[in-house]
Amino acid sequence: MSDIPGGPMANRPVHFIWLLDCSYSMQGEKIARLNYAIREAIPEMRSVAHDNPAAQLLLRTITFSTTAQWHHPTPVAVDDFTWQDVEVDGMTNLGEAFTLVSRELQSPPMPQRALKPVLALVSDGVPTDDWKAGLKAIDATPWGRKAVRVAIAIGADADRSVLQEFLGNPEMQPLDANSPKQLAAAIRWASTAAVKAASQQMAGSADSAVQQPYAPPVLDDDDDDDVW
Repeated sequence: MSDIPGGPMANRPVHFIWLLDCSYSMQGEKIARLNYAIREAIPEMRSVAHDNPAAQLLLRTITFSTTAQWHHPTPVAVDDFTWQDVEVDGMTNLGEAFTLVSRELQSPPMPQRALKPVLALVSDGVPTDDWKAGLKAIDATPWGRKAVRVAIAIGADADRSVLQEFLGNPEMQPLDANSPKQLAAAIRWASTAAVKAASQQMAGSADSAVQQPYAPPVLDDDDDDDVW
């Protein structure tokens, strides 16, 4: 946190958590493009953070396959964050990933004066465990209910109904990423619009009902990319 002339400025954390599907169906081009898209989005996230100096953007990542685990377990300030590629392995245990996240959405470990966290879910398939129990665990936490949520469906086999329930808002829809170009656009949008929505939260509104103050874009795909 930097010292501000004339006195300290409230510097409230925004915890951004990627939840990434790393099941075997992601192998090959999908996982390669996902790694590339997130790596390329980091500079744009830094730019958004610099435009909102009262918020401290902290990043980390959960991967889920046969098990769910923290890929970047410690919240890292966006200026110091280095992307480490994820790899594929096994099933699609999304419920386990939700449960891991829910443990971080309590206070503590979440500081009481944090801004709304951002939960960004990316998946190309169907969960293979009890995802509803995990989602209930998130919804049962105070920060889970307030979180800004984004969901990206990769390819035609992604279970959009699960992603829709994760969003928890009938006016929001998962972003469809049916090609490398669309995936890059979806990751870029999720990395910036959701952060803006969380970091520009007005003081005193932390307990207001969760309304996503943005609309996902229509992702055009007018080139000859492979379709997933």
